[in-house]
Order: sequence, then C-alpha cells, then structure tokens
Amino acid sequence: MSKKKTVGFANGLTNYGDRDFSLYLRNSFAASMGYSKELLKKPIVGIANSYSGFNNCHRHFPELLEAVKRGVLLGGGLPIEFPTISLGEVFLNPTSLKFRNLMSIDVEEMIRAQPMDAVVLMGGCDKTVPAQLMGAASANLPAVQLVGGPMMTSRYGEERLGACTDCRRFWAKYRSGDVSKDQIDDIEGRLATTAGSCAVMGTASTMACVAETLGMTIPGTAAIPAVHADRLRAAEASGLAAARMVEKPILPSEIITEKSVENAIRVLLALSGSTNAIVHLTAVAGRLGINVSLERLNELSDTTPVLVNLKPMGSHYMEDFFFAGGMGAVLRELRPLLHLDTISVTGETLGDRLETDDGYIDTRVIARAQEPLEPEGGLIALFGNLAPNGAILKRAAADKNLFEAEGRAVVFSSLEDLAARVDDPDLDISSDDFMVLQNAGPKSDSGMPEAGYLPIPKKLSKLGVKDMVRISDARMSGTAFGTIVLHVSPEAAIGGPLSLVRNGDRIRISVSNKRIDLLVDEKELDKRRSEWVSDLEEPENLRGYNKLYATEVTQAEQGCDFEFLKPVKR
Repeated sequence: MSKKKTVGFANGLTNYGDRDFSLYLRNSFAASMGYSKELLKKPIVGIANSYSGFNNCHRHFPELLEAVKRGVLLGGGLPIEFPTISLGEVFLNPTSLKFRNLMSIDVEEMIRAQPMDAVVLMGGCDKTVPAQLMGAASANLPAVQLVGGPMMTSRYGEERLGACTDCRRFWAKYRSGDVSKDQIDDIEGRLATTAGSCAVMGTASTMACVAETLGMTIPGTAAIPAVHADRLRAAEASGLAAARMVEKPILPSEIITEKSVENAIRVLLALSGSTNAIVHLTAVAGRLGINVSLERLNELSDTTPVLVNLKPMGSHYMEDFFFAGGMGAVLRELRPLLHLDTISVTGETLGDRLETDDGYIDTRVIARAQEPLEPEGGLIALFGNLAPNGAILKRAAADKNLFEAEGRAVVFSSLEDLAARVDDPDLDISSDDFMVLQNAGPKSDSGMPEAGYLPIPKKLSKLGVKDMVRISDARMSGTAFGTIVLHVSPEAAIGGPLSLVRNGDRIRISVSNKRIDLLVDEKELDKRRSEWVSDLEEPENLRGYNKLYATEVTQAEQGCDFEFLKPVKR
C-alpha cells in the first residue's frame, strides 16, 4: 500500500526533534488565524506577492490577489499569501538589476522554507518576473507565473502617450528646446496613468512574453492589460492551475528546457524585445544548467523575422498587441521555427495549444511571417577585440545608416563624467563620432544601470541630431531606441578592452559581420593594459549585500547572476 502524500501544513515541519509535536504546534498557531480543521488538512498554494508602495506597476495587486485565491479555492487548495522583495524600477538606487538576484534568493528560500505544495508568482515590473522565475527554477516546486500586465495609454492633446518610449521622446525634445518647461511638466503627469507596467514592448512586457513562451504562465495571458477584466480571470486561472499541479505536479525543470529557452529566444527576436531580456533569460536558464550562447543567439536571429510593430521600434502599444492577437498570433506565425513538444503549466504542449488557437491576427500590429517587418531578428550580438565575450545591439531600433560605420571615440570614464561634460558647449564632438561610456557594467559602482541610452549632447540635438553610435558596458531600458551597443564584455571595471579606449581612437562597427573593433595596434593596447589600474573598492572593504554582490556577480553574457546560485555540478 502506497504511503499517503504529505501536503499542506504537514510539509517541511520546523525541527524540534519531535515530528508530531512540530505538527501539533504548527496547527495550533495556524488555527489562531481562523482556519478550520478541514482547511488545515488542505494542500497549500503559496502566493508570492511582490506588492509594494514603492512599485507603481503593482498597485492593482490587492485585487489580483483575491482573484488568485478564488482560483486556488476552486481547485481544492488553501491559498496563503506571503510577501517578498519588490523591485520598482525607478525607485531603486543605484539600479534595480543590482537587487534582482537578492529578490530571487528571497523567492527561492521562502518557497523552500514554508509549507506549500505549489506557488503562484505575482510579478510584473521589469526585474520582478526574472527574479521570480530564477527563484522558482532553483526551488523547483510547481509554480505558475502571473504577470500584472501593461498600462493603458494616455493622451497629450491629440497625441497618444505610453510610458516609457514617449517619456524619452519628449525628454529629447525638451533637451533640444522643442518642448517648453510648462509642456514637459504637463506631459510628466500624463505618461503613466493606470496600474501596470510600461505600455510598450519594454523589459516588463518582453519578459511577460518570454515567460509565456517558456510555458510558465497560463497561455494567452502575457499581454492582457493590467486594468482589463481578463487580467482578473487570468489570475483566477493561475490559482486554479497551481492547485491542480498539487495532484499532478509539473516542475519548472520540466517546463524550462533547452527547447523552451530556444523558443523564448525566437520570440524575443520576433518581438524585437528588450535587450535586458537576454541577460534575464540567460540567468533563468542558468539556474537549471542551460547555457544561452550569444553565438546561438546570432544563428537564431539570422533566421527569425521581426513581426511585431510596437514601440520603441514600431508605432503601436501593448494594448494594441493584445487586441491584435497577442502571443497566440506571434507563436502561430513562428510555428515552423518552434519546438512544439514543450509544455506549459497547464500540461498542454505548445503544438496542442496552437491547434486550438482561434487564428485571429491584426496585421497592422503583428505581421505575417511571409511579410515580416524585418527579415532578420531584432537583436544581435557583436564580437571583436572591443568585445571579446560579446556585446548586444538592438538593430531593429537602430539607424541602418550606421550599421557599417567607423568613428572617432569620445570617451566618458564614468556616469559622473558623462553628466558633467555631455552638455558642455566646448565638448569636442560631432554627429559622426562614437560616444563611449566606461565603468557602467555589473561590477562597477553603478551596478550596470540602464544608462547605455547616452543623451545626445545638447550642442548636437539642437542641430537636429537624433541618433549616433553609443557604446558602453551598461544596459538600456527596453523602452529606448537608437544605435546603441550595450553589455560590452568583459566590462571596463575589470580591465576589459573597453577600459583601454581613449579619446580620438577609431572604432569600427559592422552589423553584417557582427563585429565591433577598436582600431588600435596590439602593441599600444598592451602598453595601456600594463598601465591600467582598477578603481573598484576591494571586497574586504565592503560589507553586507554590497560585498556579496561585488564578489559574486558575473558578466552580462552569463546573466549577471551570482556564481554561487548556479546548480552544483555533481
């Protein structure tokens, strides 16, 4: 006779040396919360809630939470909410990425330590979803990702507005003198007017689409607007799916596989999604020992068309994407390129899902694969002596006239140096120069912020210059655009080739050859290497999380995860 499965509060008992006493004590304290004896016997679905007053994207989570609980109860489980770290993108210093791994540890350990049989992960803002997926992958308990959904758009006069591509567009106009102080103050209050994440294909929406493609969300839920009633129905369905996985477990390690990760890369390329998603997907996959190679990214990019006409590289918004057919339409168009035997949290294969898809597509927003917006993927990796381990370019959002170019380097040694000099009228710079920012990578004091979208110097923007080649080891917001080379690795702070660039050096970029090279002879570079001195604080002079981060964070091509969080090789 098989042993009855332990569920609910009987799981993972606190160790007092007496199991029966541990259960008796736990039930006693649980009863103080008003649970009946019948409920105490139910399987538990934990709900990892990243609601915070410092996270505007999640302000609708209290209502979503109640819908999740309905679904869990419908499935015969007991829903128990627990809080985790929340990462509100614009409320964190120096940058949210620095705390993504910390949140992932919180999620993993609270899933592992508390008595739950499955978990629903409530996230939305940029780094929350990757942190939750990373934590869930490492804990490897049945998990359903629920995303909060994008904002709806607003208006300024007759113009449609959506955070945060339009934030940057109007700020650039303000810097160039085309928009007044009174106008920019008015626009400031109109850019983000509902709950939810950015209204364009930024990092949050890209990661929502990636999570759905991986199979970690309920199919068809990535693009539902935050304030739409379907978002509440998605929350209920997520709770129900998690409860059903108690009897028929589906582990994250069964969903996030080499095949589903490759599908997610294809989708990222077809969306021309956020460059940040490469870092995050690499980190999520890495938690399960799956390698994401930038060389493989290029191979997939060469054969994946861009299909989605959304800002920042197109003209539409996430609500349009949802009504145009959403992820179902994208996956259906990509079907010949996808692995159809991957599974989702529902247990359904991708192939089975697409068989039952309703087939709707609005081709103004989502192009047919036979008539793509671009024949090749929106992102590529560049290699060369300036980026031996790779760098990323979002070519779909870049100026094609700059794809094959050579320019003079104008170097900023830090973010502080950039802020101090970029608008100096005496700055020696022209539109065909290459702006270079150093010391903004993962190990730098700045923690790899979204600073790669270097502002066009005012002296040039006033002349109408809207784009130029910009190179750094920083990241860029998924809502930004331009000919911007990011994630240069190894980074400058650890002595990578980027640290050796000097004002006046020549740099060549070639998108066709996927290369970026510093045109300085090797003898001179060797001399510069011998003179290079690190400005980083020694780890022994740091404490707390800063010390842990400085010691353990990896480079961009490894996902900027902590080395010790990767699987133990046995």
